[in-house]
Amino acid sequence: MDNSQLAQEWFDIAEIDLSSAHHLLTMHPRPIEIICYHCQQSAEKYLKGFLVFNNHEVIKTHDLIILKKLCCEYDADFENLNEECLRLTDYSVNIRYPYTFDLNEEDMNLALKDADKIKDFALRKFKSYNSSRENGNMNDEIE
Repeated sequence: MDNSQLAQEWFDIAEIDLSSAHHLLTMHPRPIEIICYHCQQSAEKYLKGFLVFNNHEVIKTHDLIILKKLCCEYDADFENLNEECLRLTDYSVNIRYPYTFDLNEEDMNLALKDADKIKDFALRKFKSYNSSRENGNMNDEIE
């Protein structure tokens, strides 16, 4: 399996997380913490998918800032996702334990927006680089 196919597997799993988050919006009451958790998980997998595409070993971390910095080694534009990664990172582990995590609908809506932005960004970069590789034009890639 080549890197493009491996990345697509990561993206497929990421899409399941993001679709789950959007589906949970139909529940009453809305499980805000779980929605935020799925948003973080989706973003994490989109970033890891981009790393896999670039032949980078997947590291065991939920820290989106670390993953974003690694992505910047292949494309400096990932720096534009700093705020989104910063906001979503706390939803990875902290949200799953019985500690008070005071979230509201505004937090949830922002998490969904952030996750959607990271998805769109990562997929756009993946498609651009993948197209360049398929066409044999590696000059478009940042090394």
